[in-house]
Amino acid sequence: MRRAETVNALTCRKEDFRLEPGVHFLNCAYLGPISRRTEEAGIAGLARKRSPTDFPARAFYDDCDRLRERFAALIGGAARHVAILPSVSYGIATAARNLPLGKGRDVVLLGEQFPSNVYVWRRRADEEDARVRVVPRPGPPPCGARWNERILDAIDADTAVVALAPTHWTDGTRFDVAAIGARAREVGAAFVLDGSQSVGAVPLDVGDVKPDALVCAGYKWLLGPYGIALAHFGERFDHGVPLEETWIAREGSEDFRGLVDYEEGYAEGAVRFDVGERSDFIHVPMMIAALEQLLEWGPPRIRDYCVSLLSGVADAVRERGWPVEDDAWRGGNILGIGLPPDRDPGALQRRLEDARVYASLRGSSLRVSPNVYNDAADIDALAEVVLGR
Repeated sequence: MRRAETVNALTCRKEDFRLEPGVHFLNCAYLGPISRRTEEAGIAGLARKRSPTDFPARAFYDDCDRLRERFAALIGGAARHVAILPSVSYGIATAARNLPLGKGRDVVLLGEQFPSNVYVWRRRADEEDARVRVVPRPGPPPCGARWNERILDAIDADTAVVALAPTHWTDGTRFDVAAIGARAREVGAAFVLDGSQSVGAVPLDVGDVKPDALVCAGYKWLLGPYGIALAHFGERFDHGVPLEETWIAREGSEDFRGLVDYEEGYAEGAVRFDVGERSDFIHVPMMIAALEQLLEWGPPRIRDYCVSLLSGVADAVRERGWPVEDDAWRGGNILGIGLPPDRDPGALQRRLEDARVYASLRGSSLRVSPNVYNDAADIDALAEVVLGR
């Protein structure tokens, strides 16, 4: 199959992972594998807890500080704005708690948006007698350009919050979050992003996009462990109210002897939004190791590597007339292949499983999501099953 003719400085990094031989794992949008480096960091963290005699109070803080710095570097933000969370839904709920809607006003969402960024807005709209305004997909792919236009049209003087994702989770459709964010600011609306399906593999600079909140799961494209998420809360949240009142988020909490002198003031920045027991001695070091590896590879190079892998199969799908988004309106790390009516999704899933090819059926698309551990052989195995080549 023809490959993209671009030159990529980044080469396949399969050796940095422990994927099972003979498996074609094209499903990072479902569950990203951890690298050898990240695995080793987790094992070392587990060993520290095995015998915690040499465990100073600073150990509850230092790795968390490093984690904030690494995530801020990845997204072009400031460490003081980074919060350590257990999940995306926790981060979106934190944002929703601190963003007033108002009677008769709107929350603008994408059609078929991931539930973590939907349910909480429905509840908040009910509480404040506001409305949820869903912008549906305007038709089968390619429709990315029209979808983006309709989102911009939906944001008006009645909009209180715009909550969406840079890349649609079902098929990789790209949304121009810089333009959407600018439109939200123009009408005074808050802008909340779920970056779980792009950040890490696709460049995103919060200084350019200016979201009020960006929340990312750790276990997908950040290639970290399950059970940790990271958020960047902008200045709109500087005086916000957290979901829980943790001791470690208070000013002066480093002085353990003084914890009996209760402090009402929060530590500076987004620390107030951290989850309780945020100083996880296994997850935090693993997440640091994963982010350091991503920073070495670089999201622009990771995206370009994924694009080079997917370009040939995308062209082959187009030649058959199957629905697929235009290259300009895909994030680059995910390819959604619209299945023709005569293709039985269940039968296709069984064929993929038999060939040990891992991809996901999401909505009406077969979602293919490679990463740096994949190579041409993985894409060829996919094409053999899906296209019969």
